[in-house]
Amino acid sequence: MAINAETLKSEREALKEALRELETEQRKLDTELKKLRQKEIRTKRELEALGTLISMQEPEAPSEEGG
Repeated sequence: MAINAETLKSEREALKEALRELETEQRKLDTELKKLRQKEIRTKRELEALGTLISMQEPEAPSEEGG
Protein backbone atom coordinates (compact mmCIF):
# COMPACT_ATOMS: atom_id res chain seq x y z
CA MET A 1 0.00 0.00 0.00
CA ALA A 2 1.57 3.27 -1.12
CA ILE A 3 1.31 6.40 1.01
CA ASN A 4 0.08 9.45 -0.84
CA ALA A 5 2.79 12.14 -0.98
CA GLU A 6 0.20 14.91 -0.63
CA THR A 7 -1.08 13.32 2.59
CA LEU A 8 2.46 13.26 3.97
CA LYS A 9 3.07 16.88 2.96
CA SER A 10 -0.18 17.93 4.57
CA GLU A 11 0.75 16.13 7.79
CA ARG A 12 4.19 17.73 7.73
CA GLU A 13 2.68 21.22 7.39
CA ALA A 14 0.26 20.52 10.25
CA LEU A 15 3.16 19.42 12.44
CA LYS A 16 5.18 22.52 11.52
CA GLU A 17 2.24 24.73 12.50
CA ALA A 18 1.82 22.84 15.78
CA LEU A 19 5.52 23.31 16.47
CA ARG A 20 5.28 27.06 15.81
CA GLU A 21 2.38 27.30 18.25
CA LEU A 22 4.31 25.37 20.89
CA GLU A 23 7.34 27.62 20.45
CA THR A 24 5.15 30.71 20.82
CA GLU A 25 3.59 29.32 23.98
CA GLN A 26 7.04 28.44 25.34
CA ARG A 27 8.27 32.01 24.80
CA LYS A 28 5.23 33.34 26.65
CA LEU A 29 5.85 30.94 29.53
CA ASP A 30 9.56 31.83 29.64
CA THR A 31 8.62 35.51 29.93
CA GLU A 32 6.14 34.75 32.72
CA LEU A 33 8.74 32.65 34.54
CA LYS A 34 11.25 35.51 34.40
CA LYS A 35 8.64 37.87 35.86
CA LEU A 36 7.89 35.43 38.67
CA ARG A 37 11.60 34.99 39.45
CA GLN A 38 12.03 38.76 39.66
CA LYS A 39 9.03 38.96 41.98
CA GLU A 40 10.53 36.20 44.14
CA ILE A 41 13.86 38.03 44.38
CA ARG A 42 12.08 41.30 45.26
CA THR A 43 10.04 39.57 47.97
CA LYS A 44 13.13 37.93 49.49
CA ARG A 45 14.88 41.32 49.58
CA GLU A 46 11.87 42.90 51.26
CA LEU A 47 11.81 40.13 53.86
CA GLU A 48 15.50 40.63 54.55
CA ALA A 49 15.06 44.39 54.88
CA LEU A 50 12.12 43.97 57.25
CA GLY A 51 14.09 41.47 59.30
CA THR A 52 16.91 43.98 59.59
CA LEU A 53 14.52 46.75 60.64
CA ILE A 54 12.89 44.49 63.22
CA SER A 55 16.25 43.51 64.69
CA MET A 56 17.20 47.21 64.93
CA GLN A 57 13.97 47.99 66.81
CA GLU A 58 14.26 45.16 69.33
CA PRO A 59 16.16 45.93 72.52
CA GLU A 60 19.54 44.30 72.77
CA ALA A 61 19.83 41.20 74.93
CA PRO A 62 21.33 41.96 78.36
CA SER A 63 25.05 41.41 78.59
CA GLU A 64 26.19 38.37 80.60
CA GLU A 65 29.51 40.01 81.54
CA GLY A 66 28.07 41.88 84.53
CA GLY A 67 27.73 38.67 86.60
